[in-house]
Amino acid sequence: MLAALSAPRTRNVQGATVRVKGPLGEMSYTVPPFVEIVRETPTAQPIVKVLDQEEKQQREMWGTVRAYLQNHILGVSEGHNAILRLVGVGYRATIETTATTVESEYEGQQFVNLKVGFSHPVELGIPKGLKASTPQPTRLLLEGVDREAVMSFAAKIRAWRVPEPYKGKGIFVNDEDIKLKSKKIK
Repeated sequence: MLAALSAPRTRNVQGATVRVKGPLGEMSYTVPPFVEIVRETPTAQPIVKVLDQEEKQQREMWGTVRAYLQNHILGVSEGHNAILRLVGVGYRATIETTATTVESEYEGQQFVNLKVGFSHPVELGIPKGLKASTPQPTRLLLEGVDREAVMSFAAKIRAWRVPEPYKGKGIFVNDEDIKLKSKKIK
């Protein structure tokens, strides 16, 4: 069952493509041919079904399709976000309109400028459809309609300084926490 949301939206199944519209935008998802999306009435919640529940691939895609549709519905109605914490001495992030080391992929593209302990700043282009802001120099907020794009860009940023277990420094995504290790004493 897909969760009910109060935001206005429509779902139209056209062949093997589902389109989800909402106040924040529109998204589409290609559904495998063995997956059905059934609605008894126009106001009822859609139900995801598969043709053969005994086949392994169909059972796997059953939950996957439901999760993708749920994420698309949440994305176009409320949006998705990721909060990145930069923990470490001198670690900070800013949003820039120009970059010196990276080429712009589209007109008006902004860049995330990270200072995370390297001898040079790390500049990453913000993908189309995402918004980034820095409420504090050590916090970075990513927002967008597509959850996959938001979390993928957050992982790309995190890869520059993965949290390390001895000092607890690094870039943490959302409520991520690590258990600190103690030093080995001889």
